[in-house]
Amino acid sequence: MEDQKLEVARLVEKISRLHAAISKLPSLNAGGAHSALLRRRGTHLEAHYSDILTAFDNPLDHLDRFPYYENYVNLSKLEHGFLARHAAAPGRVAFIGSGPLPFSSLFLATNHLRGTRFDNYDRCGASNDRARRLVAAAEEDVRARMAFHTADVADLTAEELGAYDVLLLAALVGMASEEKAEAIAHLGKRMADGAALVVRSAHGARAFLYPVVELDDIRRGGFEVLAVYYPTGDEVFNSFIVARKVEISGTK
Repeated sequence: MEDQKLEVARLVEKISRLHAAISKLPSLNAGGAHSALLRRRGTHLEAHYSDILTAFDNPLDHLDRFPYYENYVNLSKLEHGFLARHAAAPGRVAFIGSGPLPFSSLFLATNHLRGTRFDNYDRCGASNDRARRLVAAAEEDVRARMAFHTADVADLTAEELGAYDVLLLAALVGMASEEKAEAIAHLGKRMADGAALVVRSAHGARAFLYPVVELDDIRRGGFEVLAVYYPTGDEVFNSFIVARKVEISGTK
C-alpha cells in the first residue's frame, strides 16, 4: 500500500510539472512542444493505470478505475458501427499506437469483432510489455487473437500492412499535422487496395487535446473518405474518419 501511495505521488508530481509547462506555452494549438507534453502526460497516466490494473488478481474486473474507461467503451462501439456500414467483418485488424492500455483493441475483440485477429503496434517496448500483462488476464479466445509488436509506423512495410483488412490509427500517432499527413501517406502506399482506415482526429475545442486530421490529407494519402464522425456531447473525446484505400497510379 505504501509503495502504491508513493507511486501515485510521483505520478501526480510528473503531471503537475507537465501541466505547469503546458500553461506556459504561447499557443494552445496542437503541435510542437505542446504536442510532446500532451503525449508524455497521456503516456504517464496510462502506464500508471496499467500497472495498477495488473496488480489485481482479476485486472479486467477493474478496468473502470481508469478515468476515461467509458470514453473507450463508447468510442469502440461507435467505430465498429461505422465500419460495419462500409466494410465486411475484418479477418485481421492493425491498431497503430495502442499504448500500455490497449482498451480499443480489447473492447473490439471482446464485444464486437469476436472472430478477428488484432495486431497492436507501438513504438515503445515498455508500453507493449504493460499491454501484454493486461491482456494476459483476458479469456483464452481473446488472448489468442491479440498480438503486440514494437515498431514505428514509418518502419512498417507493404508486406506487413498489406495483410490487414482494417487499420486504426490512434490520435497521438503523429501529433503535428505534417507528421500525421506523413503517416497517412505512408499507409496509403502500403495498405491493400480496398482495406479500411479509421483515423482518430479532433473537432472544435478538443483540438487542444488531439491533432486535427484534414480530409484533404486523407485523400492525398490515397484514400476515399467514407464517413466522418463528430461527437455532439461528452460520450467520447475523439472524432474519427473512416476511409477506404484506393489504388494509387504508379504504385503497383
